[in-house]
Amino acid sequence: MTSRELILSKIKTNKPEQSPLPELFEFPRPDVSLVDNFKDVLAFVGGRAIELSDSQTIESIIKEVYPDLNNICSNFKGLDLPQIDLSKITDAHDLSHIELAIIEADFGVAENAAVWIPSNILAFRALPFITQHMVFILKKHNLVWNMHQAYEKLEINQAGGYGVFISGPSKTADIEQSLVIGAHGSRSLIVILI
Repeated sequence: MTSRELILSKIKTNKPEQSPLPELFEFPRPDVSLVDNFKDVLAFVGGRAIELSDSQTIESIIKEVYPDLNNICSNFKGLDLPQIDLSKITDAHDLSHIELAIIEADFGVAENAAVWIPSNILAFRALPFITQHMVFILKKHNLVWNMHQAYEKLEINQAGGYGVFISGPSKTADIEQSLVIGAHGSRSLIVILI
């Protein structure tokens, strides 16, 4: 018997008894308004959440907040805005001129104001990071309280094997402790809650 076989046989005979997995807790907060908390936290991290009112349209909000942007793309169907047709772009490097990306988020997390973006809804994974400004459209009923509940909702296999949580615009203070907005992604981020 080789030393490898001896070690493996001893491991097989000395296995500990299996114990049940620990109970998972979700830490719910029924006392907190998901929408209000999401808006407050997003403002705290440098973004902005806007609830769509009956007198507003998504287009009117975008035109009000970003009146001078021309290079716009979106995965949200039915927007009446001039847009770049992403289906005609074959190389992610050609996204460098995108000023505003409008993406419908799968769901949002109220405790940290993050939105979940699976890769199967993006034409290019680089889009949320290369655009100058970002607008997420999120249905209010798709808010969960915390990341425990968010991970329960995740369906990675259906997401194309990749997804990303995004909360607020890109920022860093690594260099000389100086805050830089837009260092690794968008300079501004808005979530329109519908």
